[in-house]
Amino acid sequence: MGEERGPGGAVHLLCLAASSGVPLFCRSSRGGVPTRQQNLDVQLSSARTEDTTVVWKSFHDSITLIVLSSEGGHSELKLERLLQMVFGAMVLLVGLEELTNIRNIERLKKELRASYHLIDSFLGNSELIGDLTQCVDCVIPPEGSPLQEALSNFAKATRTAFVSLVVSGRVLAATEGWWRLGTPEAVLLPWLLGSLPPQTARDYPVYLPHGSPTVPHRLLTLMLLPGLELCLLCGPQPLLSQLDPQLLESWWQPLLEPLRASVLLGPGALPAGFPLHEDILGLLLLHLELRRCLFTVEPSGDKEPSLVQRRRLLRSFYSLVTSTHFPPEPGLPEKVEDTAQKAQVPRACYLVSGPEEPGTGWRLVALQVGPRRLLLLLSPQSPTHGLRSLATHTLQALTPLF
Repeated sequence: MGEERGPGGAVHLLCLAASSGVPLFCRSSRGGVPTRQQNLDVQLSSARTEDTTVVWKSFHDSITLIVLSSEGGHSELKLERLLQMVFGAMVLLVGLEELTNIRNIERLKKELRASYHLIDSFLGNSELIGDLTQCVDCVIPPEGSPLQEALSNFAKATRTAFVSLVVSGRVLAATEGWWRLGTPEAVLLPWLLGSLPPQTARDYPVYLPHGSPTVPHRLLTLMLLPGLELCLLCGPQPLLSQLDPQLLESWWQPLLEPLRASVLLGPGALPAGFPLHEDILGLLLLHLELRRCLFTVEPSGDKEPSLVQRRRLLRSFYSLVTSTHFPPEPGLPEKVEDTAQKAQVPRACYLVSGPEEPGTGWRLVALQVGPRRLLLLLSPQSPTHGLRSLATHTLQALTPLF
């Protein structure tokens, strides 16, 4: 499972107006892109050379997105989902009407600049994984119930159904309304906050690609602590000026310590002291029905491989098991052969990355039980005959979290 970035390895993205082929923007793009493939008598969506994979997709017969990757380990699944997220980001910040009824190319180019921060974060080595899993990146608070209760009461007081606490792009707590947001906005909104420069307060117009692609909402954000933001998705009310510091202090000052503890979690995602086996170097837990996930590569952070390499290994392993070993995720179309083979769907699989010698090679194991799927990255010392048992015990420990 080659995950090392090869010499000159990169991901390049090009956005075109589908009818004219006029480029709307490029993010690290290179030439030689098949910009007019719709004129051919073939329906292609991807192509592969010896060292490059190209995937393209047309959205609403108006926008064509093309991605080229020369990085090792980039599967078509990864790149297809990248394109979905990029188009979702464009709708989130510009609105579907502007993208499907293009009246002025130059004006649209200027408007799309607002999406560059978010799109560029998909192309980098993010600590999040919702772009690939299409599940909301979460962090588990050390004291979940006080924060959840306070958040629910604050939402009632401000008459806002969609409220959340977000730590570095991960949802810490949210109201029922926020959790009911559809895909992709449920993933995009906290990711957007993680991609923007810190601000004390924001009043940000956003469209919801699934729920309201043509009518904008307001995303209000207030920094409670550095790295921790209170987010409200609302209409004309409340005004940002109504959320004054005294109101915020009365709600959140009593919870200052658990809030500070939550900020410290950051990429760790799990409460401090959560028991994990010493061989675990990273994990990804998904709840496929709730569309939430926990992702961390922090355990034993002083050991090899690097945190960046751990993330790449787990992302590639997720793509592999999702494409080949496990049933389609909720909301994705099933093939006829998938339905026929449901009785033989594997519940666990593992992979050794590297030399197949005793005590060498990172272990990767995946286990699915009901709606939960767990992926673990383990040290070379972890015996392969014990991988399923270790994964089962870990999943049992994580299950109460969601």
